[in-house]
Amino acid sequence: METMVEKQVDPSKIMQIGMGFWASKTLITGVNMGLFTLLAKEKLSARDLSKQLKLHKRSLYDFLDALVALGFLKRSGLRETAIYSNSEEANIFLDKEKPSYCGGILELANNRLYPNWNYLEDGLKTGLSYDQLNPESKPLFEDVYSSSEKLNEFLRAMGGLQMGNFIALSNRFDFSKHNTLCDIGGAGGYLSAQVVMNNNHMNCISFDLPQVTPVATKNIESMGLNDKVATQSGDFFKEEFPNADVITMGNILHDWGTEDKKMLIQKAYDALPYDGALIVIENIIDDNRSENAFGLLMSLNMLIETSEGYDFSKADFEVLAGVIGFKDISIMHLTGPTSAIIAIK
Repeated sequence: METMVEKQVDPSKIMQIGMGFWASKTLITGVNMGLFTLLAKEKLSARDLSKQLKLHKRSLYDFLDALVALGFLKRSGLRETAIYSNSEEANIFLDKEKPSYCGGILELANNRLYPNWNYLEDGLKTGLSYDQLNPESKPLFEDVYSSSEKLNEFLRAMGGLQMGNFIALSNRFDFSKHNTLCDIGGAGGYLSAQVVMNNNHMNCISFDLPQVTPVATKNIESMGLNDKVATQSGDFFKEEFPNADVITMGNILHDWGTEDKKMLIQKAYDALPYDGALIVIENIIDDNRSENAFGLLMSLNMLIETSEGYDFSKADFEVLAGVIGFKDISIMHLTGPTSAIIAIK
C-alpha cells in the first residue's frame, strides 16, 4: 500500500515578501546616509560611525548588525569591539564616489517611490497615478525636471539601474553590420559610451532634453569619448529622431500608453535604414506573464508614477511593431530581469 507524503506548507515565503520592506528600508537608509561610501574609505568602529553619521546609541548595533546579517557589511569583533567594513558588492556598487555606483535607484526609491507606493491600492481601484490622486503633487517627469538636484538624482538612478545591461548589450549585439547609433532618451550618455568603448568602429548620438544634455556632455568628456559620442538636445515627442543604423530606447517605452508607444516606435522606424535595428531595453515581461516578477512589479510602478504607462511582453511589442512594419523581432536577455527586444526594419 502506497503511503502519501503530505507536502509541508509553511508561511515563511509570505512573511519574507510581506515584511520585505524592513530589509529594503534598512539597506536604503544606509545608502541614503552615505554609510557605504564612508566605509569604502576605511574600516570603522560603531563609535566612529555613530559620530560621523550622527546616529543615536539606542539602535546603533541593531542597525549595523542587521546589515551584517543581510550580507551588506562585514564585521570583526562584537558590539564595543566591533569593526565594520563593506561587503564586496557594497564596496563596488554602493560607494557614491565610484563610477560603478548603482545606489541612485535606491535613493530615488527612498525619496519618491517608497512613499508613493502607499497608493497602490487606490491606483488599482481607480486606474489613476499618484499625482492624479494627489492634485497638489507633480507628475513624475515634471517633478524630476523641477530642480537640478532631482534631475541629477534621477539620472544617477537610471544610469546605475541600466549600466550592467548597457555593458551586456554592447558586447553581445552584433554591431559589425552597423556604423551609427542614436540613443533616444539617452540620459547620462552611458549606453552610447559603452557601445563605442566595446565597438570602436561605432559613432553614437545621445539624444535627450536640453536640461539633460550638459550632464551627458560632461560624462562623455570625462570618459574621453567626445570624438565618438555626440550629445544632441531634443524632445522625442515633438521632433523626429536623428537618422542612424541603430536606434536604442532604454526604459523609455514603459513610461507611456499604447498610442504614444506606437508613435515612438514609428519614429524609430522612420529614422532607420533598411535592415536597421530598433533595440528596446526594458524589464520585458515573459509572454506567459508568470516568471518575470520584477517586470510585472515595474508595471505596477508605472501605474503609480505615470498616467498611462505600463511594461510589456515580447508578444505585446510584436503587436505594436508588426503593424508599423518591423520584421524579425527577437529577444536578447541582458542581466537580471532585463532584456532587449531587437526589431529589424
